[in-house]
Amino acid sequence: MAVELLPGHRLTLLNSGAEYFPDLRRAIDQATRDIRLESYIFADDSVGRAIAAALIEAAGRGVRVRVLVDGFGSPEFAHTLLPGLAAAGVEAMVYRPELARLALRRHRLRRLHRKLVLIDDRIAFVGGINLIDDHDDGKLDTPRFDFSVRIEGPVIADIRHAMLRLWEITAWARLKRRPPAVGPGVPEPTNRGDQKAAFIIRDSIRHRRSIERAYLAAILAARQRVLIANAYFLPGRRFRSALIRAARRGVEVTLLLQGCIEYRLQHYATQALYRQLLGAGIRIFEYREGFLHAKVAVIDDRWATVGSSNIDPFSLLLAKEANLAIDNALFAADLNRPLAEALRARAQELPRDHWQKIPWYSRVLRWICYGLVRLAVSLTGQGHRQ
Repeated sequence: MAVELLPGHRLTLLNSGAEYFPDLRRAIDQATRDIRLESYIFADDSVGRAIAAALIEAAGRGVRVRVLVDGFGSPEFAHTLLPGLAAAGVEAMVYRPELARLALRRHRLRRLHRKLVLIDDRIAFVGGINLIDDHDDGKLDTPRFDFSVRIEGPVIADIRHAMLRLWEITAWARLKRRPPAVGPGVPEPTNRGDQKAAFIIRDSIRHRRSIERAYLAAILAARQRVLIANAYFLPGRRFRSALIRAARRGVEVTLLLQGCIEYRLQHYATQALYRQLLGAGIRIFEYREGFLHAKVAVIDDRWATVGSSNIDPFSLLLAKEANLAIDNALFAADLNRPLAEALRARAQELPRDHWQKIPWYSRVLRWICYGLVRLAVSLTGQGHRQ
């Protein structure tokens, strides 16, 4: 079932941290009433400290500030940035702090992977960019390739509801009591532009497959082009089948995937799928100039999505994720330009016989990695039947 996209939005695409962090800082500095922030990573580095300082300044001028950070993605947050934020009056919590420990538990991979900011119930940011220096890895000169969207318009109400609900659930779990009221009601949605958008979340209750279904509906309807850029790409059978069927009916299907190794297990598990995808006529490019962190797509030069969700079982079956879906040719063109540049200048296309050129023992290694990823998912109580 296709997602209903509502009109009345003004959307601004932000390319990587160089555009996102200054825009986010300005929005925080201009806040007058309320700031809500969720992040998988909130690092104690130059970027994290700058955003923390802006939040502290906002709290000092009477703005109510709430911060929710994932326990697995930010295991040191409770000992580094959180004390200073709390001392300044910022309300900050760690989502599932037990995830910071390495003990294997059934649900330890159910993470808060969303990257959301809401300012005064008027401006929101949705995307894949964590609060961390793009150059923190120290290995490559090129910053992470990722995106966020600055949003104004009716979908703000859905973003507010999702963030408020998760804050209440987390407070209930940590404090064992109902949290206090969370400020004044949200204002009536106001049209800010002419772009159509929808806010889509993935959780383990009502929206278990909402992001996956939005992708599948758009791929099913594709008639010309499907371009997906995704950092961790390990789709299930249903998703792979949709891409293969699209390619067989003449749609140009292109995947921009991670070329530099960040996490070996996931990297090689993804490559186990190359034979099937290349054999179906799907073009695969590996991003080689730096670390690809994007989770975006453009279909038929009109439908687009930007968000936090990878196309792998950890995102599609386990984590709390948030994407924005857009139906607008101008926005799609804005997103297409950096993706096309990356395909042309920063990525390498794999030949159709790429799999056959890999030594047999390397092919076996990739299938072992694929099996280990599936095993990790099964230990959480989730299957990989997508």
